[in-house]
Amino acid sequence: MIKRFWQNNSTPTLCIKLGLTAVAMFVFALFIMPPMYDLFCEVTGLNGKTGERYTQAVNAEELDNSRIIKVRFLAANNEYMPWEFRPTVTSVLVHPGEPTDIRYFAKNNTGHDMTAQAIPSLTPSDVARYFHKTECFCFNQQPLIAGESAELGLSFIVDPDIPANVKTITLMYTLFDVTQHPKTSVINMSTLEYVQLATLE
Repeated sequence: MIKRFWQNNSTPTLCIKLGLTAVAMFVFALFIMPPMYDLFCEVTGLNGKTGERYTQAVNAEELDNSRIIKVRFLAANNEYMPWEFRPTVTSVLVHPGEPTDIRYFAKNNTGHDMTAQAIPSLTPSDVARYFHKTECFCFNQQPLIAGESAELGLSFIVDPDIPANVKTITLMYTLFDVTQHPKTSVINMSTLEYVQLATLE
């Protein structure tokens, strides 16, 4: 009788198939897609991914004083991030090859301790490979106790090989609340970036 029920009624089978499909999609989106997307961004510069710490020594002879690039700074909070977050300067003018330091400001206005993670993106996206961060608050998570504020440092170099047609670069940081996951891995940071992109789309 049970066999006849399954043969005559396709609803349970359909539900099982849909459930398995949903689980597979969840696993793909959460554990497989973000690292793939992360690697793809590293190679192509898609979404302005800025990569990791730049460790190459600065060569003064590579400084291009004949060119000036305007670098603009923006800040945004993820939907669930209540902190105050902004750059202390909105833009700077730099020569390609010139080391530059700026600061972002963050304040935890809530009544409880929190931990944040900043995710960067650049526009135009194809200049990501020419924007090198030597130090950045985005390399580490930022814990702030209730009511605490901090200035967050960023040091960068615009590569002398940046295309001649690029006059302006916009760097944006989106701040995420990772309080419940203080030891979030690099893969999970990629997941945050993937979530950000999905939100923007």
